[in-house]
Amino acid sequence: MTVLRHADPLLDPLFTSEAAADAFSPTARLQGMLEFEAALARAEAAVGVIPAHAVPAIEAACKAHLYDLDALGAEAALAGNTAIPMVRHLTRAVKAADEESSRYVHWGTTSQDAMDSGLMLQLRRFLDGLDADLADLADGLADFAGRHRATPMVARTWLQHALPTTFGLKAAGWLDALDRDRQRIAAARDRLALQFGGAAGTLAALGDAGPAVAEALAKELDLPLPALPWHASRDRITELASTLGILAGTLGTLGRDISLMMQMEVAEAFEPTGPGRGGSSTMPHKRNPVSCAVLLSTAIRAPALVGGLLAAQVQEHERGLGGWHAEWQALPDLCRLVAGAARHARETVAGLTVDAERMRANLDLTRGLILAEAVTMALGDRMGRMAAHSRVADASRLASSTGRPLRDVLAEDAEVVQALGMDGLDRLFDPLRYTGAASHFIDRVLALHRQQQRQQN
Repeated sequence: MTVLRHADPLLDPLFTSEAAADAFSPTARLQGMLEFEAALARAEAAVGVIPAHAVPAIEAACKAHLYDLDALGAEAALAGNTAIPMVRHLTRAVKAADEESSRYVHWGTTSQDAMDSGLMLQLRRFLDGLDADLADLADGLADFAGRHRATPMVARTWLQHALPTTFGLKAAGWLDALDRDRQRIAAARDRLALQFGGAAGTLAALGDAGPAVAEALAKELDLPLPALPWHASRDRITELASTLGILAGTLGTLGRDISLMMQMEVAEAFEPTGPGRGGSSTMPHKRNPVSCAVLLSTAIRAPALVGGLLAAQVQEHERGLGGWHAEWQALPDLCRLVAGAARHARETVAGLTVDAERMRANLDLTRGLILAEAVTMALGDRMGRMAAHSRVADASRLASSTGRPLRDVLAEDAEVVQALGMDGLDRLFDPLRYTGAASHFIDRVLALHRQQQRQQN
């Protein structure tokens, strides 16, 4: 038997997580189908469709390590899917132990039932690992939001200095989006359901017992029982894929911001460092944002995978041709990628270094121009907004051309000093006095985060 923990041992450790690699390994794919077959036997015996004495032999053979994955793969290349050779080998294994029991393997079901329900089990295990990483990441962001609510920094629009903000508010923005992602994923997970319809979605082979077997099977696998089989209705798959694509974008935004903050000219925050991490093959001084690179690459790659799955949603009649097949690799690839990004994000936030002094220093790079709006609003109360805007714009141009602080230029304007006073002018150039409702917004995000934690616990 061939067991591959990583399909690509050179790159998978960078781009995925161990939990995701395990959940979507060839062994896990096979085991998911075998768990379906064992549960089916138990459910059918409980309802009286097959004899109870057939169950032990079937259950005993439903262990992935008993089978040669290479042989199954070679046969799948001819059969068109992995369940057909799996059923053939499973029947052979059961027959070797108890010939009569082998008659009841895969009774009344079809290949897609085994493959889709097995996939549901794989996805459930995958989502457990993913949410554990996302929960740790969210808690780390919540900690930054609270601890840095009064840490002033530059807010940047169009990559330019805009106004003062706080690092706490930036972290709260990341957290708020992530918490919505977790809610979307949880909702999509709740709709992952049993697939059991037989050859054409009618369970005709089971006669009147079909609905009872379906109910018993859903309980055996601890999967929701849908209103009807969903062989060609792939919205459950595309809903989850879409939520994972949105999560990839959220994590990509985190990666983009941190990588920009890591630039030496900015130097406000840094990924964790350590032996072998973020170095260069030729430049010893480099501290590269390696995790951010993974987050950004995932945000680039995920939309194509999501798009492919959305295109595959259009399927024919009761069982699709080609669209279903397009899911088999695209969905695991998407899951592995997003899991890797979530792992990197969690590790990055857990070890993120924040340089509050550099954040404060960067606020002074424009010699007070970043607070031009604050002065304009204060002057607007005295001389009207448009007049104040024109007065501060003229002063800003003079400050920029002469390299002088904006505060000093404004202090030479008698009308400005008369309107604001020197003390008032000084207060206007304190960045923390012009962060608006930042603390209020942080409190709201943290309150929602705590509420979500309570609901999930």
